[in-house]
Amino acid sequence: MRAKALLSASALSCAIVLSSLTLVARQQDNSQQTGDPVADAARRAREAKQTAPKPRKVYTDDDVSRPKPAPAATSTTGESTRDSSKAAAGTSSKTPTSADQDAKAEADWRKRFKEQRENIARAEKELDILQRENQKDQIQYYSDPQKAMTEQYTRKDINEKDAKIAAKHKEIEQLKQGLSDLEEALRKAGGDSGWARE
Repeated sequence: MRAKALLSASALSCAIVLSSLTLVARQQDNSQQTGDPVADAARRAREAKQTAPKPRKVYTDDDVSRPKPAPAATSTTGESTRDSSKAAAGTSSKTPTSADQDAKAEADWRKRFKEQRENIARAEKELDILQRENQKDQIQYYSDPQKAMTEQYTRKDINEKDAKIAAKHKEIEQLKQGLSDLEEALRKAGGDSGWARE
């Protein structure tokens, strides 16, 4: 009887030791988590990125070189030689024209993008000035007590500047949308995406 009790006590103590070891192992796994959900999410994302398969290359028409046209068969007669030389001269005269058109189109697109970026920069500077004036008005000290009391109740100056700031934010948003629309128009026109860069 005593041996049975001793055996069951030793089995119970083994079970307790094993469960405590698994608990310690789990705590060590969880100790890597800092309790900060942002850091934990970043760590999980980093680990997922390392184990994620590499994306496959997608080939487009730009990646594949276009085949060169086959040279025309030459004949021994002089007329066909003259005709082919005339055709070659016509082709060579068209090439500089298309290059000139491309250069003109590139200059036009670059000018449009530059103007749009200048408009955005101007609007952002005006917004900065309005925000500074608004901050100044919020701590403004009026030496005239009547003016101070009026502004204390109505806050007319501050409300007007807040409205101007909101309008300027909307204008900047529209200008940035215009820049995105311009990039989309360039893409649809078949222009080089490098033309949109400064």
